Amino acid sequence: MKKERVSLIRCNEYDYKMVKKAILNSFENLGGINKYISSGDRVLLKLNLLMKKKPEDATTTHPVFTKALAEVLIEYGAEVIIGDSPGGPFNENILRGVYKACGIEEIAMEVGATLNYNTNTVEIKNENGLILKKITAIELINKVDKVISVSKLKTHGMMLFTGAVKNMFGIVAGLEKAEYHVRMPNNVDFSNALVDICIAANPILSFMDGIVGMEGAGPSAGNPRAVGVVIASSSPYHLDVVASSIIGINASKVPTIQRCVERNLCGGTFEDIELLGDDYNSFVINNYIVPEIRSLDLLEGKLPKFIRDIINELLQPKPVFIHNRCIGCRDCAESCPPAIISMKNNRPEAKLDECIRCFCCQELCPVKAVEIHRPILMKLLARL
Repeated sequence: MKKERVSLIRCNEYDYKMVKKAILNSFENLGGINKYISSGDRVLLKLNLLMKKKPEDATTTHPVFTKALAEVLIEYGAEVIIGDSPGGPFNENILRGVYKACGIEEIAMEVGATLNYNTNTVEIKNENGLILKKITAIELINKVDKVISVSKLKTHGMMLFTGAVKNMFGIVAGLEKAEYHVRMPNNVDFSNALVDICIAANPILSFMDGIVGMEGAGPSAGNPRAVGVVIASSSPYHLDVVASSIIGINASKVPTIQRCVERNLCGGTFEDIELLGDDYNSFVINNYIVPEIRSLDLLEGKLPKFIRDIINELLQPKPVFIHNRCIGCRDCAESCPPAIISMKNNRPEAKLDECIRCFCCQELCPVKAVEIHRPILMKLLARL
């Protein structure tokens, strides 16, 4: 059985020299930088820049991590472009605000990397896609020679875990992401679409910033949690198996990993993984706080379908708006894929019977004024 290499390097803080050394060691474990990059290559560092958040919030790829990786590539002779399509509209003003707030603007100037302000879109064919045979992507994807995913280790309200595979959702341009949520409201189809997008983006390497991750109500409303690891692999699929396992998540319960196993992209266990670097067991956290998600096949094989349909409807999680925290910014209403949120007296109200449970409202709220209510019965069944 061919085994994919996954590198684990201990790094406990965002000290620049320590992070750069960890990244250099990661390249060494994976066969050397020359195995993946040639001098003169235009390389996109596809970060996780979900929204305007300070680095210490652990929502976005940390600027020190980005700086160290960019400098390693530039010193090798590559031209580095840094970019992402954040949540919400995709325009230059939004990008400038996100780059500045996340600390990326400053580090790009320091190392001589280029920030992407190209907001044009392009349709790319995806013959190997299962759900998406073509994707409306940011034009930048066709303007570079290589793509490197630089994700953040976080939990996720809809997908349980967001890692290297889901990070590539950011190549989908702006509000097109909302359209995909509407077209694929259940987690089986949507997770298949995420895998399709990752296949189309074809990252040659995936790095994960797991120095400080996020636990709880990720990907933006959770809390920072020290993990102390830099994870890297040429396979985003195998990287996610290792990363989710480190934070105590059974990889077989992560929708994107489930789809990868079904499509023979990875085995979902460590049997097809060669771990390199520091001891895996030294990173494992058994009390990492993870959200419960509603799995569509939760009761599969346990009850007749007509009963499952009734129970599953009762198990639906729902967003709850905390009005005394709300600042009336309208981000939830403007970013809601099915457009079922309206503002009344400058506070959001939702038609929950039309909610598709994408949780974009929670994901993009800048003040954590949206919480996801999950019925107690769902929490109990999710442990079966």
